[in-house]
Amino acid sequence: MSDGSTSANDHLPLAGYKVIELGHSVAAPYAGLVLAEMGAEVIKIERPGVGDDCRGWGPPFRDGMSATFQSLNRNKKSVTVDLKSPEGIALIKELAKDADALVQNQKPGLAESLGIGPEALLAVNPRLIYTSIHAFGKMGPLSDRPGYDPLMQAFGGVMSTQGHPGQPPVRVGTSIIDMGTGMWAAMAILAGLLRREKTGKGGIVDASLYETALGWMVYMLPTYAFSGKLPKPSGSGVNMISPYQAMKTSDSQLVMAAGNDNLFAKLCTVLGHPEWIADERFLSNADRVVNKPAIIELIESVTSLETTAHWIEKLDAAGIPNAPVQTLDQVQVHPQTEALEILREDTEGQMSFFGLPISFDGRRPDRNEQAPALGAHDGEFAAKG
Repeated sequence: MSDGSTSANDHLPLAGYKVIELGHSVAAPYAGLVLAEMGAEVIKIERPGVGDDCRGWGPPFRDGMSATFQSLNRNKKSVTVDLKSPEGIALIKELAKDADALVQNQKPGLAESLGIGPEALLAVNPRLIYTSIHAFGKMGPLSDRPGYDPLMQAFGGVMSTQGHPGQPPVRVGTSIIDMGTGMWAAMAILAGLLRREKTGKGGIVDASLYETALGWMVYMLPTYAFSGKLPKPSGSGVNMISPYQAMKTSDSQLVMAAGNDNLFAKLCTVLGHPEWIADERFLSNADRVVNKPAIIELIESVTSLETTAHWIEKLDAAGIPNAPVQTLDQVQVHPQTEALEILREDTEGQMSFFGLPISFDGRRPDRNEQAPALGAHDGEFAAKG
């Protein structure tokens, strides 16, 4: 940990911890972002003159950085290091001496070949939590292949479950595999730090995009094992509950979640068709899943006659869970979003972003520094080389 000097972030749970991020693109930077939001000093190592490829992922751009880069690299320090030079490797080792954790997602085998792999840096600092994010995993026939989010959504089975029945599979819009892996890495680092409190020793953590994709299939595989039937795309719903999806209204779509017999009965009553309750096709959830096309067609024949606002009022009054399909601009200004105080702006007032989705003692981590310009903190660490 650092020297204990005070800062504006001392109230955050990871204040005083130092993390080295040898990360690019999304997965490792997202892990670094989570730790930085919780107060850690995150030193982002970048290539001189080029930096993280994500800096160029746009438009839009502001201050020479893409919105994507700024969103993933807030609250960090940028230090440019030539990893092909002895001086650059020496700087990494020097930084590692008093670091608490390192997270990297370099090409398979690159860190080891440069002399900054886990064994080398744990020899420098036995208390270090060294975390590697791989593509397909640390071992196995594909362990030396690179990987990106859409590849893993495809290869891990996630993409086969997305989209609408009878149409080509689609990618989940956000980088769910990359960011999910970053979350696992951050969680593992925190667990490693907790273990270090007991043992005094650091350790090695490995995570991968492919393993994260498999992890998201947590109930899909047992369902397949039980039934022998592959999970199919289910549009806005799920395969094991019905009715439980977006329904057409006269002006948009509204997700209705009548996930049990009681809620289904209430929904039938609200829609003016209590006779559906006793229909043998819809007696249980299992029946309604088997006969999903029939029940959805009946429901939409009614919901399409009135507006989304009309049905929200009716469903709310009956205690039936529902939610309109909102666009991001609607999400941003919704009173619930405002009440959570999760929407913030950076210190320059140039960028809006969502803060970390957790709170400590009722207070959300509140760091809001802009992402750093490439090499903005070179001078702060140059002497350590």
